[in-house]
Amino acid sequence: MTIGVPKEIKAQENRVALLPSAAYQLIKHGHQVLVERGAGTGSGYPDSDYERAGATLVSEHAAAFAADLVVKVKEPLPAEYPLLRPGQLLFTYLHLAANRELTEALLQSGATCIAYETIEVNRRLPLLEPMSEIAGRMSVLVGGYFLAKHCGGNGVLLGGVPGVLPGKVVVLGGGAAGVNAARMAQGLGADVTILEVDLERMRFLDITLHTAHTLYSNEAHLLDLLPTVDLLIGAVLVPGAKAPKLIRREMLRQMRPGSVLVDIAIDQGGCAETSRPTTHHDPVFTEEGVLHYCVANMPAAYARTATQALTNVTYRYIEQLADLGLADACQRHPALLGGVNIQAGHVTCRAVAEAHGLPYVPPVP
Repeated sequence: MTIGVPKEIKAQENRVALLPSAAYQLIKHGHQVLVERGAGTGSGYPDSDYERAGATLVSEHAAAFAADLVVKVKEPLPAEYPLLRPGQLLFTYLHLAANRELTEALLQSGATCIAYETIEVNRRLPLLEPMSEIAGRMSVLVGGYFLAKHCGGNGVLLGGVPGVLPGKVVVLGGGAAGVNAARMAQGLGADVTILEVDLERMRFLDITLHTAHTLYSNEAHLLDLLPTVDLLIGAVLVPGAKAPKLIRREMLRQMRPGSVLVDIAIDQGGCAETSRPTTHHDPVFTEEGVLHYCVANMPAAYARTATQALTNVTYRYIEQLADLGLADACQRHPALLGGVNIQAGHVTCRAVAEAHGLPYVPPVP
């Protein structure tokens, strides 16, 4: 099979979908790997690394999309829509529930589109978890930075100092992103509260995060916390579906001016009514006196770490798709079928179909 690795064209997206070492393994299996020149540069992998691995370097973006299997990091952008074709496999993060335009473009392409974020194994999302871990840890770093007065924040240092109380951090959601945000905030010495609806998950959080508080997640409890919170982190996730809007505009008015909201759920539409996607070069805006950090590809800031973590979890699926084709790969790894969001012009992920009011057709292995 021919495997294409295009250079990401999303703003400030420095990750690459395949490490040189992974390309080497695929080539050993008898496949051809086409890598667009410069695809790995942002992650610290020059073209020469791919050449040594045996990959074929291509200069044109379209040439990388000419492959049988295209592996990416982020969803195709409008300039890439015409490069997809019937019978082709696309394997990447898609987040279709928050993007009707992309959903319709992929339906028209005829390609089979497999989303990393909807492959589920034992109630876990193994291809999403590493990026959620990075985004969770990063949320506290950026949140603490933008609390600084010169950034427009309220001037609270999250860890406090002797004789001064620490800042208050509230994390919505105790999944992979939420627990990593809480760990980082706890490590800085902040006063941390995690809101969660799963009682078993709260027991786990209570055991593992010794100084963090857990609270059942509902609107009343959130409203009680908002007047004193310094950093609010939205880490809610409904697999494959649009994020629920847990924070309404009028709720933000309860927060102190200069407090910060980091909406990790922005890839799925955001969990705040006021959230809209931003970029690493222009990451924040203010609504109702609250700074919003809503960068839609947060892990790209730490591209080398993120690329290594991503390839660690995607490679075995890429290898199986290349070696066996979609049908046999799904037999070998049944969870892979749950990643098929678009197939033969149909929406094959129920959550995406419901988000856009489109017919749902079960995927065919």
